[in-house]
Amino acid sequence: RFGVHLPQDLSDVTLTCAVNSSPTTILVNVSGRFYEYSLKGEVQDSKGHDVPNVTFDPEVFFNILLPPIIFHAGYSLKRRHFFRNLGSILSYAFVGTLTTCFVTGLVMYGCVVFMKVIGQLGGDFFFTDCLFFGAIVSATDPVTVLAIFNELKVDVDLYALMFGESVLNDAVAIVLSSSIVAYQPEGDNRHTFDGSALLKSLGVFLGFFSGSFAMGAATGVMTALVTKFTKLRDFPLLETALFFLMSWSTFLLAEACGFTGVVAVLFCGITQAHYTYNNLSAESKSRTKQLFELLNFLAENFIFSYMGLTFFSFQHHVFNPLFIIGAFLAIFLGRAANIYPLSFLLNLGRKNKIASNFQHVMMFSGLRGAMTFALSIRDTATYARQMMFSTTLLIVFFTVLVCGGGTTPVLSLMQIRVGVDTDQDNSVSSTHVTAPDGMTQRSTKHESAWPFRLWYTFDHNYLKPFLTHSGPPLTSTLPACCGPIARCLTSTQAYEMPMACPPPPPARLGSLCSEAPVWFSPQMSLQTH
Repeated sequence: RFGVHLPQDLSDVTLTCAVNSSPTTILVNVSGRFYEYSLKGEVQDSKGHDVPNVTFDPEVFFNILLPPIIFHAGYSLKRRHFFRNLGSILSYAFVGTLTTCFVTGLVMYGCVVFMKVIGQLGGDFFFTDCLFFGAIVSATDPVTVLAIFNELKVDVDLYALMFGESVLNDAVAIVLSSSIVAYQPEGDNRHTFDGSALLKSLGVFLGFFSGSFAMGAATGVMTALVTKFTKLRDFPLLETALFFLMSWSTFLLAEACGFTGVVAVLFCGITQAHYTYNNLSAESKSRTKQLFELLNFLAENFIFSYMGLTFFSFQHHVFNPLFIIGAFLAIFLGRAANIYPLSFLLNLGRKNKIASNFQHVMMFSGLRGAMTFALSIRDTATYARQMMFSTTLLIVFFTVLVCGGGTTPVLSLMQIRVGVDTDQDNSVSSTHVTAPDGMTQRSTKHESAWPFRLWYTFDHNYLKPFLTHSGPPLTSTLPACCGPIARCLTSTQAYEMPMACPPPPPARLGSLCSEAPVWFSPQMSLQTH
């Protein structure tokens, strides 16, 4: 598009539409019939010069390239370590992301007010714009750090905390930014505080997130049931194709229902990994892992290449040194306000404490990447959004190059364990597991708070047997009155699992998972359970 110049035909343009900014869509009334036009970009500036356009529709970027990345993040979770630290991960992802958003927004608002006082601000910049900036830069993407963690086999709990937070806070940041955009006081857009508008934004946040979560989980459950009660595993190619299409349809279904497709895809990926993966044939397990890993790799490469292109080709960059310095200070303070106070509070209830060196590494590794870029490029129409976009690019480049590149020295400085066997904590029994450094660690179930232990018990005894071939058969966990239903819902493969065999003499471990008795042979390893 730079090399070939196509002249624009502007002879029929009627300059009668006076607006302060560029709307994303325009409704045109032509003789009673309404037509919707979407914004493609600026073709001529105020001086009459043609503006070359080397960008493509940000919505295509957001809706085509991001879903494979987000789905892969959910599908590749190390589930044991994720669910062991679920309470802490949810706290960092929800409470921490909200804290980061508001701290960053407040610091940036102070910076903007100072810039306005000294005459360094060239346009309108409201508090809602500062909060929007806080929301988009609160999405961490430590892909470089996690790749190094995986290579060095860093402590599994640190890996789970960072990976789980980065996966979930992407979803929170998407919905949070949408909610801030939805904040609109009644009457003219005064950008002032309005209680009803704030409640509306909060309702949008909760509605979007819960609806997207339910949509993603429901599609994952449906796929699990299809793969369990059909003979698809005998046709691996068809099984892989159906798995891919069901996962992709989650995104389309959520968007069609007005929810956030990317968030739905994330929870679909987590559900597919937790349930559907157990029903797939060995060939399909390998194929799906490799397929989504490849799509994720290609999409991320494209996104970072596109970042480099837009850095030089975007026509409306606004680089303000004061704003850039304020932004780096704001993201540092926002990240610190997220990690340290929350870790202190979480350690009050955790048996396996989050060590101070873990906290320092999490603080240092709060990189910004594909999600931050995607959220900032969706709207670059106003002066405020253009300045945010230009600053976001610098933040992404700096954090990836400096923080990502400094990961290995920081791990050495903080004396983080490396070379850890990821299967050392696989036991879910109440017995203790001895780690290589001699420290004793408790099991998954007993490291979690009671709501998560309750969920684990319910999931292990009822949901997994219902949706997969693994776990104890429903005939042994449901009450006797539900015998016919249990036999109907339990597959033959479930009876063939070693755990399901009731060998004599049985050793009762009813108190381990639930009030219902679960039977094991004396020689059976609890690690298998």
